[in-house]
Amino acid sequence: MFLNYEFGSDNHSGVHPDILKEIERVNNDYYLSYGEDEYTKKTIEKIKTHFGENIDVYFVGNGTAANILGLKAVTKSFNSILCAETAHLNVHECCGPEKFLGCKLVTIPTVDGKLTVDLLKPNIVGFGDPHMAQPKIISITQTSECGTVYSQKEIKNISDFAHKNNMLLHMDGARLCNAAAFLNEKLHSITKEAGVDLLSFGGTKNGMMFGDAVIFFNKKLSKNFEFYRKQGMHLTSKMRFISAQFNAFFSNGLWLKNAKHANSMTKMLYKEIKDIQNLEVVYKIQGNAVFVKFDKKYNDKLLKKYFFHVFDENRNIVRFMCSFNTNKKDVIDFSKTIREIIR
Repeated sequence: MFLNYEFGSDNHSGVHPDILKEIERVNNDYYLSYGEDEYTKKTIEKIKTHFGENIDVYFVGNGTAANILGLKAVTKSFNSILCAETAHLNVHECCGPEKFLGCKLVTIPTVDGKLTVDLLKPNIVGFGDPHMAQPKIISITQTSECGTVYSQKEIKNISDFAHKNNMLLHMDGARLCNAAAFLNEKLHSITKEAGVDLLSFGGTKNGMMFGDAVIFFNKKLSKNFEFYRKQGMHLTSKMRFISAQFNAFFSNGLWLKNAKHANSMTKMLYKEIKDIQNLEVVYKIQGNAVFVKFDKKYNDKLLKKYFFHVFDENRNIVRFMCSFNTNKKDVIDFSKTIREIIR
């Protein structure tokens, strides 16, 4: 039987046709390499209209590179980085931060994937003590790994706390577009205006093929990033193929249309399955993910028809995700299958 991958991850979806067209367009001509072309420079200017003028923008190949290389530019090996226990930085980057940064990750348990000032306070210790890691970065994920969203006020509270303690706020924005769509906020209002210092901004989960942007909201922080990017093997020679995607992404509101659609399909999925007996929705539906808990005995039966990730093996919390190209029929068929199996 054919296995369906529609709800396993937004990484399973394809590439939006408008983005493919733009890639094809830039493929039919010659451009300078390594981002020196005018096309890439114009794309960066377009990104600035969404995030603010006085910023630095650099393209890399993927989200792991954006996180690690961005943090490399603003940390020393004796620093610590505070993040949620569930953070991608901690769970799904194969010790990359520890290997390439040399920093200590201080992981903090949360109820819903979101950090708060109260959760952070007990971990801000050891300043000036040569025997202890020096706290430097607070890293949050938007949307969180639990699908929940930080409001502008919540981000501002954390950034104010970070700056008061001479620290910086990093945001892993792999699904930032979904958060902005949920909050009905502009991208700059929940990043630059909220006090974020450094952003890893991704579009792969929202219709792009590959590529992330590392955005420094304080230009002083990006002083050596060009060198770290080269050393880190992410100075792409044919950078126009990343630029093309971001150019299409920020044309005609595509980034927002895609995110709104994914979010709306997620709400539909939630409504279809929330009343199923023996199934519990465990986190708020705010982005494009639904996290549910059911008896582990149902896993194999459902996995024979639909692929999904087990998010928490101990409690058997699993994740279903929607994408920019998820359609209503897929949601109905998936919901029907869940109802048939989980009784």
